[in-house]
Amino acid sequence: MTKIQFSRGLDEEVIPEVRLTRSRTGDSGTATFIFRNPKILDQGSTEDITGMYLIDEEGEIITREVKAKFVNGKPEELEALYVMKSAQEWDRFMRFMERYAEENDLGLSKAEK
Repeated sequence: MTKIQFSRGLDEEVIPEVRLTRSRTGDSGTATFIFRNPKILDQGSTEDITGMYLIDEEGEIITREVKAKFVNGKPEELEALYVMKSAQEWDRFMRFMERYAEENDLGLSKAEK
């Protein structure tokens, strides 16, 4: 079972929009996750957010790059950035995303140039 958490033990139910970029050499890449009105923000406090944890049967992928976007003083969106610095990190991330996509009926679409 794959899951995404912002605070350990609290599974995020909102499915994010995920944008991927990869270097031409394939040695590095980034994944940007955008969560609109995520459940963690319903808790009333962004203080409980300690990072983004991508959890599956292989273990955990962690990033601390999480930002909240506010509209009229209220948090409405979380944006998390995961930077992959090697082909191995990219491959591991893609295995997580394949499992996550399958469990949540997600598809992949390429950006138009």
